[in-house]
Amino acid sequence: MTFTFGERSLQELEGCHPVLQRVAHAAIAISAVDFGIYEGLRTAEEHMGELRRGSSETLESRHLVQEDGFSHALCVMPWTGTGWRKEWRLMQPVAEAMQQAAFDEGVADRIRWGAIWDRTLADFGAGTPVSIDDALAAYARRRPGATFLDGPHFELLS
Repeated sequence: MTFTFGERSLQELEGCHPVLQRVAHAAIAISAVDFGIYEGLRTAEEHMGELRRGSSETLESRHLVQEDGFSHALCVMPWTGTGWRKEWRLMQPVAEAMQQAAFDEGVADRIRWGAIWDRTLADFGAGTPVSIDDALAAYARRRPGATFLDGPHFELLS
């Protein structure tokens, strides 16, 4: 089955950098599970709410408008038909689709996943999806005690 974005996801993508838009559209077309764009561009007020809720740990979020006028971050969320599902078992195939799409678009070395903050998607393999569990385990070994894992978050680096 081929999935496509609904109206809400398309609206969330509007303020995102064109590179992220291309990757997201390519990912939804190859994903094994349906997902949507939960959040793209944030206002400063929206971001302060995320900080208060503990959904962010920085004042310099890439969800905010960057120097080029775009958000450099988006959050994806698996969709089950009954609602958003923030579950790791559903997030893994979405992350694999985002990784493959980033390789296909030639930008895997410019996109970081919020569950593994110290690497880009290019570091997880050579253009084919690899076990996200293995990548997460390796991150845990490199960063013992790291607690802020943001599985839905993908961001474009400069």
